[in-house]
Amino acid sequence: MSLPFHLECSVACGAGPFDAGERHHLCVCERPLLVRYDWDRVAAGWTRASLRDAARSMWRYAPALPLADGDTPVTLGEGWTPLFPALRLGTELGLSRLFVKDEALNPTNSFKARGMSAAVTRARALGATTLAVPSAGNAACALAAYAANAGLEARVFMPRDVKAPFIQECRLHGADVTLVDGLITDAGRLAAEQGRPLGWYDVSTLKEPYRVEGKKTMGYEIAEQLAWSWPDWIVYPTGGGTGIVGIWKACEELEQLGWVTGPRPRLVSVQAEGCAPIVRAFQTGADTAEPWVMIVSPRSMQGPEYFSFLSQRIFPSFPR
Repeated sequence: MSLPFHLECSVACGAGPFDAGERHHLCVCERPLLVRYDWDRVAAGWTRASLRDAARSMWRYAPALPLADGDTPVTLGEGWTPLFPALRLGTELGLSRLFVKDEALNPTNSFKARGMSAAVTRARALGATTLAVPSAGNAACALAAYAANAGLEARVFMPRDVKAPFIQECRLHGADVTLVDGLITDAGRLAAEQGRPLGWYDVSTLKEPYRVEGKKTMGYEIAEQLAWSWPDWIVYPTGGGTGIVGIWKACEELEQLGWVTGPRPRLVSVQAEGCAPIVRAFQTGADTAEPWVMIVSPRSMQGPEYFSFLSQRIFPSFPR
């Protein structure tokens, strides 16, 4: 049976679509790939009401996730995190309804668990045995945990000055950790150089299509937790970009399903003032973000190159 999803280039370069039953990372144009679904097939028998008895994890949305018939998800119970009303903070800010989505309650203490659950699930289904990631902390810990759960090998590349608990956690999960002199970009370069000839499955940010799928479940959950409506605004820390791309994708998909109507939320992509290449690109109308030149560069904050052009596609589709 054919899969109910395929892969498309995120910039519609003319290549593809690509068979999701085969291993793909980037499009032939070197841009990220996104998962696209056969919604007529997905929606058959899947309704909002059917979620009442679904698992209290991100896999409650399994029909809208890259899971083939007969496959089982690699899961540690990630997702379905609470949406807390922040009453006192809201009062201070003059907001009558302010909520905080607490992603620290995921199995590996961050939203990275969602993306790695989806990515490791699909990598295993595609026959991968060794997975690699450059990371300054949370993504590495998540990959180490989910690869261990799946019985796969994890290779983690981290800047040498990463905090010791991140390194220790990865090793406790059985990951092979390589410490790199330099920034996370240097770690990514070394991971690619070592992994490409050995056929490692690269789960770097936006260099494979499935981490976004796990991250988009944050958007599904927000809508469901607000009785299938959107908030006016979603304020999101940019990071590598997969999270906010995922929320954008959730908005599109829930509209296609007809589960949420009304205007989309305004998306706010937040970066630190000391390293804000995406903010600068957006404010100047640039198609891509230039690297942020710094005397001392925070190891985990340099501009995510593959998110830079996607941001120009995402934000114009939302109200401002």
